[in-house]
Amino acid sequence: TERQFGKVSLLFDEACGILDIQQKPELFVSQSPFLNAGAIGVERPFIVLNSSLLDSLNEEELLAVIAHELGHCLSGHVLYKTLLALLLRFSVFASSIPLGNASIFAIIAALREWDRKSELSADRAEILVTQDPNVSYALLMKMAGGRHIEQMDYNEFFLQAAEYEKGGTILDSVFKLLNLLGQTHPFPVIRLTELKSWVDSGAYGKILAGDYLRRDQESGANVRDDIRDAANQYKEDINKSQDPLAETLRNAAANMGETAGEVGKKAKEVFDSIFGNSGKK
Repeated sequence: TERQFGKVSLLFDEACGILDIQQKPELFVSQSPFLNAGAIGVERPFIVLNSSLLDSLNEEELLAVIAHELGHCLSGHVLYKTLLALLLRFSVFASSIPLGNASIFAIIAALREWDRKSELSADRAEILVTQDPNVSYALLMKMAGGRHIEQMDYNEFFLQAAEYEKGGTILDSVFKLLNLLGQTHPFPVIRLTELKSWVDSGAYGKILAGDYLRRDQESGANVRDDIRDAANQYKEDINKSQDPLAETLRNAAANMGETAGEVGKKAKEVFDSIFGNSGKK
């Protein structure tokens, strides 16, 4: 409030104003040494900022974090994040039941993957509020290496992101995948790459110019369209990826397609030789 962390309250009001939030969530500060924040709840979500953020971030970066969490609230992420947190707690109990843990593992794994992807959407919300991608890049550097950003270099961080994306061997790619499975957030280098790609694509500039879907136009959207768009995005990500494992999967899919085509031709030749080519299909 104005009397409790007044500067934070002003930043919160600024972010809510830019994102046109009519019903503001409650905002809390919690004592914690970890650079993190979160949004929790169902119908009336609330936001929690770890106290370390106030010690390590400047005002623009703190505004970005607040906007990030508001992005989760606006996007409807909070319900599913809360559900995931409850499922993770329940999985501890389920592990004592034979095959109980296995029954919810797939659900948790799918929700974790969605959860990590939701962070990329919220990253976009934060730069729509700060309107300066460099603020988010600096924030991700601090999330990766701590507050001493004067000892860090933007170019080196981008090079590190490129190195991570290309990977090394297929085994390295498998290790990357396994390391990521237990994470609540994508690694900062992944978030940096995705955010910069979105900015460079021109989508960010279009929104700032006013070219975006209004709330009164959202009624035509449906779950089927969302699922189709998500599937297309995964396909596009795999096609663009320079990761060795992704390249192997692309080659395997191409070879399977060619093999299927050859099998189809042979089957047609056998069919024609037995029944004759009558011209009918």
